[in-house]
Amino acid sequence: MKRLAILGSTGSVGEQTLEVVAQFPDRFRPVALAAGRRIEKLADQVKQFRPELVSVADEAGVEELRKRVGDEVEIRVGAAGLEDVATHPSDLVVAALVGAVGLAPTLAAIRAGRSVALANKEVMVMAGAFVNRTVQEAGVTLLPVDSEHSAIFQALSGQRPQDVARLLLTASGGPFRTWAPERIAKASIEEALAHPNWDMGPKISIDSATLMNKGLEVIEARWLFDVPPERIEVVVHPQSIVHSLVETVDRSVLAQLGLPDMKVPIAVALAYPERLPLDLPRLELAEIGQLDFEEPDLERFPCLGLAFEALAGSEEGPAVLNAANEVSVAAFLEGRVPFPAIAETNAFVLHRHLEERAGAVVDDLDAVVNADAWARVQAREAMGLSPLPGLRGAA
Repeated sequence: MKRLAILGSTGSVGEQTLEVVAQFPDRFRPVALAAGRRIEKLADQVKQFRPELVSVADEAGVEELRKRVGDEVEIRVGAAGLEDVATHPSDLVVAALVGAVGLAPTLAAIRAGRSVALANKEVMVMAGAFVNRTVQEAGVTLLPVDSEHSAIFQALSGQRPQDVARLLLTASGGPFRTWAPERIAKASIEEALAHPNWDMGPKISIDSATLMNKGLEVIEARWLFDVPPERIEVVVHPQSIVHSLVETVDRSVLAQLGLPDMKVPIAVALAYPERLPLDLPRLELAEIGQLDFEEPDLERFPCLGLAFEALAGSEEGPAVLNAANEVSVAAFLEGRVPFPAIAETNAFVLHRHLEERAGAVVDDLDAVVNADAWARVQAREAMGLSPLPGLRGAA
C-alpha cells in the first residue's frame, strides 16, 4: 500500500489523482491532503478517503471544514499547513498546486526524504537547478506528471543521455491557434478558457491560450532532463495525440501517444515503475486518420519565445517571467486587462530584468524569492494596478 500526500487535492490534477486512487484502493491510500478554499470539495474527499491530516488556506476554512466533518481529521492552515502535509509520513508526494505557492512545500517534501510526483511546473521553472541539487542531496526521485514531460520520461526509458539529440514538446496550439491577431486581441475570458482538448484549471487554460504554458514546459524540461535549451523544441500538434517526442543521435524519433487524458501521466507517476490497467478508451489510429504538425507562430504567441529568452538571460530570468505571468494572467481573469496585456506585461518585466541583472546566478532560495517579488511589483506597475500589501519593489 503506497501512502500518498497530495498538495492541491481539490484542483484539477488533484481531483483526477484521487479518481485514479479510487480505482485502486488496495494500492494507494491518501494520508494527507492540502487544499485552498474549496472546502465543500475537501470535505467530500475527507469523507471518502479518511486522510490523517489536511490543510486549508485560512482559519475560516478550518471553521467551515469542522462544521462539515467534525473531528474526523487533523487540520492545519496556511503556508505552514502546506509544509505539514508535504512532510507528513508518506511514500510519494503529489505536487499538484498551481503557481509559485508550490515551491516551498515541494522543497520541504524533498528535504524530508519524500519522492515527488511533480505536476506543479512552476517549481522547476523558478528554481530548477536548486531543486535538482536538493533532490540529489536527499536521494529521492522526481517523477513528472505533466503529459508532455511524462511522455518524454517514458520515451527516455533505456536511453543513454549521450544518445539523446533533441526533446520535442508538442503543443495543441490552444483555442486561438487559427485566429487572426486582430481577433485574438479582442478575446474574452470565456473564449480563452475554452481549451479544445484538455480539461484544466483556469490559470493553466489561459497559459495554453498564450502558449506560455509551453514556454514554462520548455524551462521545466531543461531542468528535469538536464538538456540544454538549444536541444529543446516545440511543435504544434492540434490533435493532442502525440504527447511529446525524443530524437536520438541516429535520427530515430520515439514518441508516446494516447488520447488526451491526464489520468494516464498521473497513473504512470503513481505506480512507477509499474503500469496500472486504466479503464479508458483505446487510441484507435484508424479512426483518428490524420496527425498534423506545424511550427509555432512566435509573432502571434510571443510568450513561447520569452521562455527561451529567460533561460538564456540569467538564472533568475525564469522566476521573473513566471511571476510576471502569474500576475498578468490573474489580472486578465479578473477582467482588469485585455488578453494581449499578458504577453506585453511578461515581455516588459523580463526585458527590464535582463537590462538590470543579465547573467545573474541563483545561489540560494532567497534569490528566487526576491526575483519573484520584484517581478510581481513590476508587473502590477506595468498594467497600472496598485501594489499589493507585502510586495517588495527591490530586486
